[in-house]
Amino acid sequence: MELWTAFTIGFFGSFHCIGMCGPIAMALPVSGEGIVLELFRKTVYNLGRVITYSLMGAVVGLVGHGISLAGLQRPLSILLGILLIAGASLPMLSASGIQQLKPVRALFRRLRSQLANQMNRRGTIALLLVGLLNGLLPCGFVYVGLAGSATVGTVPGGMAYMALFGLGTLPAMMLMSLAPNILGVQLRRSIARYLPWLAVLLGLYLVYRGLFMGVMH
Repeated sequence: MELWTAFTIGFFGSFHCIGMCGPIAMALPVSGEGIVLELFRKTVYNLGRVITYSLMGAVVGLVGHGISLAGLQRPLSILLGILLIAGASLPMLSASGIQQLKPVRALFRRLRSQLANQMNRRGTIALLLVGLLNGLLPCGFVYVGLAGSATVGTVPGGMAYMALFGLGTLPAMMLMSLAPNILGVQLRRSIARYLPWLAVLLGLYLVYRGLFMGVMH
């Protein structure tokens, strides 16, 4: 899977993810010691998210590597493409639909509880932990990124894919935490309206990639 797609998914997907991660970023304790320190603190928080995404990419990349060794990379690409298209089209298969499952709800209740505990603390380590935990929150576009990283077929490739995904989310997340009025609700809604089509386009590309992988290489 081409690495540039990871940054693209992260950048455009972040306008949707602001709905969940934006309030967390804005609720982080303010140091009151100047813009430079505040910028550093927000960077540490976002670094935590990128680290979590990268580790998730390593796990998925390992699975993808095993599938590649088994000679099933083409079926995997087709299957993931179909799932992305279905997830963007069918509510029960979307991220919000999956979150309604009782085990998933219980898991994320505990995760949000841990997030709240860390939010009440101050210091660089607490901010990093908030970012690390934030990266585990359910997000449809994180799942889209993981689908892309699974097709890379290596652990370093999976990590790199999700690291670039995380870096793609930084512009919108930093703007939201430092200057929230720039990204108004109407602008975010306008962008979010077209985001399911991004998932569909990636799904179609994965299906195409699986069908014609031999020709492409």
